[in-house]
Amino acid sequence: MPIKDPTGGFKCFRTTTLKAIDLDKVRSNGYSFQIEMNFKAWKKGFKYIEIPIIFVDRRAGHSKMSKAIVREAVWMVWKLRLKSLFGRL
Repeated sequence: MPIKDPTGGFKCFRTTTLKAIDLDKVRSNGYSFQIEMNFKAWKKGFKYIEIPIIFVDRRAGHSKMSKAIVREAVWMVWKLRLKSLFGRL
């Protein structure tokens, strides 16, 4: 997928894109949700524009990132690829 950061940034999808993606079949959350939505939109041939954002180091609070979130995101990449290869996306 020719996108530099499928997990970050602000997302804005056109209505036509959202209608083309079967949202009832989207099961992921967090970072993997962003990966899944970007991948499905790309596979359906929709165009996108990336606008880079600069993250400032956190000064207060704690990250919500956990090992489970990382595992889900890594698994989602492979799951999407396999479904795409077998035409089940």
